[in-house]
Amino acid sequence: MSEAALQRHDWSIDEINALFALPFNDLLLRAQQTHRAHFEPNAVQVSTLLSIKTGACPEDCKYCPQSGHYNTGLGKEKLMEVEKVVTQARAARDAGASRFCMGAAWKSPRERDMPVVEEMVRQVKALGLETCMTLGSVSDKQAGKLAEAGLDYYNHNLDTSPEYYGEIITTRTFGERLETLDHVRSAGMKVCTGGILGMGESERDRSALLQQLASLNPHPESVPINMLVKVPGTPLENVEDLDPLEFIRAIAVARIMMPQSHVRLSAGRENMSESTQALAFMAGANSIFYGDKLLTTDNPQADRDRALFNKLGLHPETRDAVHAGEDDAEAAQLARQMHLAKARELAVDASA
Repeated sequence: MSEAALQRHDWSIDEINALFALPFNDLLLRAQQTHRAHFEPNAVQVSTLLSIKTGACPEDCKYCPQSGHYNTGLGKEKLMEVEKVVTQARAARDAGASRFCMGAAWKSPRERDMPVVEEMVRQVKALGLETCMTLGSVSDKQAGKLAEAGLDYYNHNLDTSPEYYGEIITTRTFGERLETLDHVRSAGMKVCTGGILGMGESERDRSALLQQLASLNPHPESVPINMLVKVPGTPLENVEDLDPLEFIRAIAVARIMMPQSHVRLSAGRENMSESTQALAFMAGANSIFYGDKLLTTDNPQADRDRALFNKLGLHPETRDAVHAGEDDAEAAQLARQMHLAKARELAVDASA
């Protein structure tokens, strides 16, 4: 079956709601079957995220401690020097990361800063890492420059449904976010885009967010599903907590709807139990951020992640494995079939 045939872009809200409404065990079974049909089941892609420019962002995103509209006690920092970024990237690679993501608190990058971020991309890529950046909105020209520098992924989250979006952000429209993703895709880069759950949105909003993500053609290569981190000083600091099982349902539905995308268990892991994280991996999450910080909020420390991986029998996905799947679809499909055959053997042995 061709890649195009595996990617549906016409999911209706009713269909998505029906997935969310499945009995929990049935939903996880379907998600796990989908996951195993397209990925090595126990491999998790590992990324590290570095804030290369922190604070004083002109956007008013109600969840963000870096917004200049709110007093969260976060200081303003200048754009990091290239050498310091490369040092951090080398440490991330040596700790097991295969992708290095760089984020700047900008509405959009200034032209005078573009040569610096382009050099960051070139030098980090020279370390053998995949590169990713999130710099806010980018024009088609800026996207082209980043692609020429060798940037692999560009992250620009949709955050929530089009209907709920205005309750969270007023300084950038939903359409502008889609426009940036179009520029990224047209420049030949891979797309990393997802959303944040637990911001007071409705169940329908969660369905509508996933509908928007799956309508992108092709699907995003990486889909971060974030749990809101409630930061004091932001307007969402007292919002009601989202039930962790509802979060797991969203991971599973994302996996079913976008079967070939890496679904990233992203912000909020610091507050998740090991059991919740294990369920997320069972539901089809196969990417995480690794390290002590996600831009400015806490993330499980590397030792804790390694211990959890050992408990669950998981291992980091190598960059070679990712590109083998992209460059040799037949070999990747054969590998998946071998994993499925082995799983069947184990199931037969267990029932004997």
